[in-house]
Amino acid sequence: MSHSTHQPQFDGGQQPYGQPPQHGYQAPAPRPMRNGLGTAALVLGIIGVITAAIPLLFWLGGTLGLIGLILGMSGRGRVKRGEANNKGVTTVGAVLGLLAMVLGTIAAVVTFKAVDDAVDELDQATSASREPASGSDGKNKGKDKGKSDDSSLAAGESAVYKNGVKVTVSKATSYSPTEYAVGHTEGNKAYQVSVTVENTGDEKFDSTLVTADARAGEDGVTAEQIFDEKTGSGFDGTVLPGKKATVIHAFDAPADAKTLTVEVSPDILLDASVWELTV
Repeated sequence: MSHSTHQPQFDGGQQPYGQPPQHGYQAPAPRPMRNGLGTAALVLGIIGVITAAIPLLFWLGGTLGLIGLILGMSGRGRVKRGEANNKGVTTVGAVLGLLAMVLGTIAAVVTFKAVDDAVDELDQATSASREPASGSDGKNKGKDKGKSDDSSLAAGESAVYKNGVKVTVSKATSYSPTEYAVGHTEGNKAYQVSVTVENTGDEKFDSTLVTADARAGEDGVTAEQIFDEKTGSGFDGTVLPGKKATVIHAFDAPADAKTLTVEVSPDILLDASVWELTV
């Protein structure tokens, strides 16, 4: 009698015991988010806003703002395609870039306007003109209107500036300083002149910056200004359009001086005008 040994059989669809199951498909690894454009847009937008508000750097701020806006919009495109997840950062970067461009444009307009005004002021500073004294024949009236005039003026003549300010100096007359006068030397002679500022322009004029100085004689010796109870206070306040202001100045000159040269400056940005007076 024969005995046969039966071995366990495994079909082809069954895994042997103790071995892990085998799978034919594996899920792909997730792609990393590409958030670089949004971050760059935010950084450039912040720097652009700061520099756009700084004078003379508006061009840099505007340029950085434009680049930040472009990068921000590109970053938002990545977010929509699922390639980035920093939607808030890209949006803020784009907005700051646009704001930097606006601020840069405003700063450029303000800067160019300021430069243009400064050029006009400098042009006015070299544009004093000469107006004949009242009672003259008027043949030269308006001849040098709008042009600089380096020659001296006579008593009663006016220096006219493009901003409408007209300065007139009267003839020099003898002056008697008071007991407590400052600036007068014993043995010298004192002379007074009236300086009139007329505003023929359309805007008010600040007369506090008007100054007057004088020199005496052929050698041009400095004629000290005399200060006492009656003279020396100078101009004060504003001269409205169509109005005038007059101040009396007194100067101390050597006894043998025959001329008094008076120089009046209406403003630090306007050229001084000179009057040659006989004493």
